[in-house]
Amino acid sequence: MNYASEDLIQEHEGILYGLQILEKMVERYNRTKSINVDEVNEIINFFKLFADKCHHGKEEGLLFPEMEKAGIPKENGPIGQMLYEHDEGRKYIKSMEEGLDKNLDFFVENALQYINLLRNHIIKENTILFPLGDRRIPADVQKHLLEAFEKHEEVVMGKGTHDELHELLHRFGKKYIEE
Repeated sequence: MNYASEDLIQEHEGILYGLQILEKMVERYNRTKSINVDEVNEIINFFKLFADKCHHGKEEGLLFPEMEKAGIPKENGPIGQMLYEHDEGRKYIKSMEEGLDKNLDFFVENALQYINLLRNHIIKENTILFPLGDRRIPADVQKHLLEAFEKHEEVVMGKGTHDELHELLHRFGKKYIEE
């Protein structure tokens, strides 16, 4: 059986790679006190579009409601915690953008908080929440979720955007990680 979570776990790999790139950008700034604002804005836009609008959108609008129907609690439960962390991530993104405009140390502080938050968030989803959902959501609903994920991606990001974002990660990976 194909699980909807498999698609999300695969997306987590791209998000983790993006976090690694952001971390290298921060490390470079800490060493040189210089930053390429355009490139940082591009990686922030990756997180806004891919991690939040696309990925978190699939979770919040499609997967989590099915998990609730399957008996996984939202209030005072794992879904509520993940939603809280999504909101915290959005706050860090906004603060990173503000920091780029006004105070690079504020940017760095929020970038590091965002990196830490998302890495821990992904571990919780991959090892706790998704396996729980996989056990409880029936096969026909899993199939429907996978189809809905594809439609969501096209509507939210548009045709070809997914490939463009992967190219961005590849280009930045060469510059920041493989340097």
